[in-house]
This record gives sequence, structure tokens and C-alpha cells, in this order.
Amino acid sequence: MKSFIIAVALAALAACGAETATTAATSAAIKKREIEEGRKTMERAQDKVGQAMEQAQQRAGKDGDQ
Repeated sequence: MKSFIIAVALAALAACGAETATTAATSAAIKKREIEEGRKTMERAQDKVGQAMEQAQQRAGKDGDQ
């Protein structure tokens, strides 16, 4: 009987460890996605800034021609 209780206790503790590891892995995957989305957002913003700068230069060039 004592062996059975110890086995059940060990199984319960192992399950807690597995749950913690699963939670950590899930959290890491979510953070990775957040970082990737942030990187994409930053790239889109940089593209927009670049386009705006090009347009401003084109306008400045046209204004200088007049």
C-alpha cells in the first residue's frame, strides 16, 4: 500500500512538471510570434518612411525645376 501511495505521489509530481514544461513551451511560442509580428510591423513602417522620403525628394526636385 505504501508503494502505491508513493507511486501515485510521484505520478502527480511528474504531471505537474510536464504541465509546467508545456506551459513554458507555449509561452515561448507565443513570444516568438509576437516578436515576428513586431519585426514585420517595423519593416512595414520603415518601408512607409522610405516611400514618404522618396515622395518628398521627388516633390522637392519638381519644385526646384519651376
